Amino acid sequence: MEEIRLERDGAGVATLVIDRPKVKNAVAPGQWEVLRGLFHEVAHCDEDRVLVITGAGADFCSGADLSGADSPNGGQHPLAGMNEVNTAALALHTLPKPSIAKVRGNAVGAGMNLALGCDLVVAGESARFSEIFVRRALSVDFGGTWLLPRLIGMHRAKELALLGDIVSAKDAEGIGLVNRVVPEAELDDFVADWAKRLAAGPPLALQLTKRMLANAFAVSMSEALDAEAAAQSVNLASDDIREGIRAFFQKRAPEFRGR
Repeated sequence: MEEIRLERDGAGVATLVIDRPKVKNAVAPGQWEVLRGLFHEVAHCDEDRVLVITGAGADFCSGADLSGADSPNGGQHPLAGMNEVNTAALALHTLPKPSIAKVRGNAVGAGMNLALGCDLVVAGESARFSEIFVRRALSVDFGGTWLLPRLIGMHRAKELALLGDIVSAKDAEGIGLVNRVVPEAELDDFVADWAKRLAAGPPLALQLTKRMLANAFAVSMSEALDAEAAAQSVNLASDDIREGIRAFFQKRAPEFRGR
């Protein structure tokens, strides 16, 4: 099995699995490029409607694999290594389709920000989050400096980033880092339900809404209203809006095609 792979259920749900449980699913040098490639693959595959990201075994992802201690960048110049990290983070951020992080166990360092970079984060009760970088004499990466203030405010972001404390699943939910915390035995079914609902949704409307929300802190109210008007014009000219209306009157579930 590939250490990082895509699994598809045939119903629009693509699941990206980091399968390196012996190192708590840490990402090795060179594998950031694999992540970037898989994010782009999902973005351009019409059959993929939603992306779920998870880790094999007991953990989500413990960030970058530093087990090569003397050469954590795999022999690359540090800036080249960070460019690979950054392109993976940006590919996830710009993914036009909804994404869900399914988190068990450790989600720390870049692994925490991989989870936070998803549109929705669902955690099992075992989940633990940490911007652990400072404990390794590193600063925050994989987009954490951009994500954290937007999710939980600047002061809490500084607390997590500067102290590197471990945050339990319950506390993460309390401060807005995750959407839901569910019992461990229910995690797979809960995420599968959300993924199924998103996969059955109208692709155009979901993509447009996601794009507008991503831009929300960079535009004025007037600009946001203009973007909403443009988005609704696209939706109202689509086949999906007509399918939604037909399904409503025929009292059946709609079958959206994204066109």
